[in-house]
Amino acid sequence: MADRIEKDALGEVRVPEEAYYGANTQRAKEIFKISGLSLPRVFIRALGLIKLQAARVNQELGLLDPEPGRAVEEAAREVLEGRFDGQFVVDVFQTGSGTSTNMNANEIIAGRANELLTGRRGSKSPVHPNDQVNKGQSSNDVIPTAIRLAALLSIREVLLPGLRLLKAELDTQARALAKVAKIGRTHLQDALPVTLGQEFGGFARQVELGLKRLSRAEEELSELPLGGTAVGTGLGAAEGFAARVIAGLARETGLPLSEAADHFEAQGAQDGLVAASGHLRTIALSLAKIANDIRLLASGPRAGLGEINLPRLQPGSSIMPGKVNPVVPEAVIQVAAQVSGNDLTVALGGQGGFFELNTMLPVMAHNLLQSIALLGPAAALLAEKCVAGITPNRERCAGLIEGSLALSTYLVPELGYDRAAALAEEAFRTGRTIREVALEKGELTPERLDELLRPAEI
Repeated sequence: MADRIEKDALGEVRVPEEAYYGANTQRAKEIFKISGLSLPRVFIRALGLIKLQAARVNQELGLLDPEPGRAVEEAAREVLEGRFDGQFVVDVFQTGSGTSTNMNANEIIAGRANELLTGRRGSKSPVHPNDQVNKGQSSNDVIPTAIRLAALLSIREVLLPGLRLLKAELDTQARALAKVAKIGRTHLQDALPVTLGQEFGGFARQVELGLKRLSRAEEELSELPLGGTAVGTGLGAAEGFAARVIAGLARETGLPLSEAADHFEAQGAQDGLVAASGHLRTIALSLAKIANDIRLLASGPRAGLGEINLPRLQPGSSIMPGKVNPVVPEAVIQVAAQVSGNDLTVALGGQGGFFELNTMLPVMAHNLLQSIALLGPAAALLAEKCVAGITPNRERCAGLIEGSLALSTYLVPELGYDRAAALAEEAFRTGRTIREVALEKGELTPERLDELLRPAEI
């Protein structure tokens, strides 16, 4: 495979002839051989959007000549559309500012722009990756801006649709199961009766609150660091550059973006990313609660609770014929565990802000964006392949209520706590129901017992 020679401040570097990137990217590729993980497509898309708008604004301000400016715009557009994803070769675990990834983008865009202008791929002429593609910018403001922009795009396009679909299916089940009485449980022990509809309504409310938390996350993420350049002072950026670029990003994406109120906060700290990740963790734990309750309600089918039936999606055992497992809830619970772990990494990343720069940006980006990318499909999967197909086992629900010792609570107003407790204890000891023991003792008439022990009265 043929190589070409590229140069940077440290000397000559051999770069694959087919590569659009240059020396800086090649050095990073050779140094950071750690995980094989790359930052995701949505992050590359965000970088392309930023570079595209920056080229436009630099032309408007007379800082970039039209011919190279248009070539940079076209190349950046191709980056955001995914044409050069394979050219982003820098590992997630790299310099903490993400400089290598920013330069990877700058060099690809410059290399493609030069190809458009001269027919030759790569190089620094006539378009230079630093002087023109990165004009008015620094890795220190571009990378945290790209993280926020990518997170906002992913929330809107992936996570919100999944959560809204799940809420809709849970609301539908809450209505459909509103009159199906079942035994309630506290401490994993029998408690007073509730309805399946009430339980599913609680699940729906959890998702609704998750959607509200996402709105708060979006508000924090919408304030962009762009314009602070290297240390927050804005050195190297023309007056109005950041405001114009951010306005262009807002028009292009439809997102309510604004420039950071304080660039030293926006670059030195990453509290917005930490807060957003915390909201994602809360949503993940909500999904885990819902998934766990659903699989317990469906446990059995004959030796467990068996109060609901889940869709039968696939055989559950390589050795036990007929076994069908709650595979979708289990997948969702695993996603919740991953998101919780991701949140810890982002939280630790938040402690990586020293003076004017946080140096944990790439790993924060990886984990935050992975959490969003996992939660959206997990919520949609739970909605479509599980919740939508749930049916109640009415006879089982009624039988568990009738056999529950918690029904003694309904006798307290007429018999008093101590007498009702004695009936419950005898029922437990003899394996009979509260109704059977109360009838035997002649405490109440059959008619009055029917009035008191009516599960519809919830």
